[in-house]
Amino acid sequence: MIGAEAMKRSTIAQVALVLLWLAAPAAKADPADDAKIAAISQTLDQLHTAASKADGKAYFDLFAPDAVFIGTDASERWSMDQFRGYALPLFAQGKGWTYKPRLRHVTIARVPCSCVAWFDEILDNATYGTSRGTGMLTLTPFGWKIEQYALTFPIPNDLAKEMTEKIKAFEAKDKR
Repeated sequence: MIGAEAMKRSTIAQVALVLLWLAAPAAKADPADDAKIAAISQTLDQLHTAASKADGKAYFDLFAPDAVFIGTDASERWSMDQFRGYALPLFAQGKGWTYKPRLRHVTIARVPCSCVAWFDEILDNATYGTSRGTGMLTLTPFGWKIEQYALTFPIPNDLAKEMTEKIKAFEAKDKR
């Protein structure tokens, strides 16, 4: 059995270690992460520029071959072949879409290769207003490639109940 005095010293030592840990400067991020984050941001900026210019080749070159695009409608979970089938005819008519990034967060996964990242971004669109893009990228021999992109319309909390009631009514009508 441990005596009361030994337990007290052990507890004091544990508290001291926690305080030292809390007071220690935060671990510096890998300086290479800044360059990777910049490259990822550039990839996402290129994606939005290509879509705005209806440049199908440039747009789809930024995705991994087995990537998934998740659109705003609950039914929209597209493989790249499916998404090309939707987007390329529009692009061929010169019809693209313009989403301008307002705010973006990029995180490099703490894995040995530093080759996986995820992001979220707030976007502005003339038709839909505020939207959000989220997704994941991997570093390939050909640069950062988008593995998944999801586009959503964030609903302010004060409007959520009203909006979700409308969605439920729409879905119920659609099932008839």
